[in-house]
Amino acid sequence: MIKVIKRKFNTLFRILLMRYGSILPDKAFTKALYRLRMHKKLNLENPQSFTEKLQWLKLYDHNPLYTLLVDKYDVKQWVADRIGEKYIIPTLGVWNSVESIEWDRLPNQFVLKTTFGGGSDGVYICKDKRSVNSLEVKKKLLKSMSTDPYSRLREWPYKNVPRRLIAEQYLEDKSGDLADYKFYCFGGEPKVLLLATNRYTTHNFDYFDIDFKRLDIVSAMGGNNPNLSIEKSSCFDEMKVIAAVLSKGLPHVRVDLYCCDGHVYFGEMTLYDSSGFDNLNSEEWNMSFGSWIDLPFSQPK
Repeated sequence: MIKVIKRKFNTLFRILLMRYGSILPDKAFTKALYRLRMHKKLNLENPQSFTEKLQWLKLYDHNPLYTLLVDKYDVKQWVADRIGEKYIIPTLGVWNSVESIEWDRLPNQFVLKTTFGGGSDGVYICKDKRSVNSLEVKKKLLKSMSTDPYSRLREWPYKNVPRRLIAEQYLEDKSGDLADYKFYCFGGEPKVLLLATNRYTTHNFDYFDIDFKRLDIVSAMGGNNPNLSIEKSSCFDEMKVIAAVLSKGLPHVRVDLYCCDGHVYFGEMTLYDSSGFDNLNSEEWNMSFGSWIDLPFSQPK
């Protein structure tokens, strides 16, 4: 009975927070959302865990560079200046609205995505334009364009990112898929790899150390498969170097890269993995990741 009451209370709390949370200051909103998601109080005075430190960084580390890093279009030039144009996925077009998309000029295969949001909601992967209903795609993207990632999760860098859409060249490896190599970097040092595979079927998320030895981490996103046989990519060592270069000087960032036919491509940079609400299904790993983040300064009074 107590569990039922608690569950109903949490549901009501979530509804109220999502509906009226916009009136709350960032700190109050973040504390409330953390308690709702993590079922415990957020320690901002002396944060220790990965989830706590990511919330701290959201609230207090407002480096102007971060707005550029999370902009999926503008970040390309920043990355190219550091590692070279050859690592950039070719851009097919960029538009300020869904209505402006030049659908007829796009090739048969491409990727469309919003430039200001994370996750899969704002991404459309087209493998055969001839079999696609463009109106349905535009409807999905219109919904994504109306979202506000800053208000929803208070990830400060997204507050001033222009709302645009970008089309990119479609990539796939010899398996017909495209593995996503997500490097968790701390102060310019890659520490852990999250390898996302089988994005069209089982959506597997498997973790490895920097020597490509499997780790017993389970993401809140699910999809972990310890029995899945995964070979080390021929691009792995090159990707580690790139991740280190791109993350230099940042307390924490996840650098996402692809390896397609032996060639490395930059994907994106994520400052707050799962918006700071994934404890990696283990307090031990939550604390380990947290210990790798050196907060850049003391909390403002």
